[in-house]
Amino acid sequence: MFTSVLMIEKPLTSVDVEFVTTLHGAEPISFIVLMQPRGDQADLLLRAIDDVAMGELKDAVREGEVPEGEEARKIAELALENSLAELRAAGCEAVGQVVEDHPLDKMKSVVEESGADEVIVLTAPHYVEEFFHRDWASRARHEVGVPVLKLFAHSE
Repeated sequence: MFTSVLMIEKPLTSVDVEFVTTLHGAEPISFIVLMQPRGDQADLLLRAIDDVAMGELKDAVREGEVPEGEEARKIAELALENSLAELRAAGCEAVGQVVEDHPLDKMKSVVEESGADEVIVLTAPHYVEEFFHRDWASRARHEVGVPVLKLFAHSE
């Protein structure tokens, strides 16, 4: 069975699920999902710049309202549960956890412990971080020891 570590920051949409579950054709896939609460992942200014770059000015104004701390963790736990259920409904094995501290360290240890075949980073675009190669996928390529695929999440 092919094992993918899937790093996400919001619940998977049906399009996301179809996309990641069909990447390897008919081969059975097992996912280890790492959910990073969005409110804790990046600096407020960087998130607002990303929103402006994507033409989502209303979202940029509301960035200060993004939950953080315990509230963000509760939201992330629900998003993770929903995402795992969607992956399982698509016929895949799926386990996961919310990651709060040092997501790249956690990603590396999960890859090592599970013997994962790849890492998929499925997030919204983060233009500033990507430009400077400070996004999760760029940084993970130098740390995890398996192929890293960067995909952009869909919205429904």
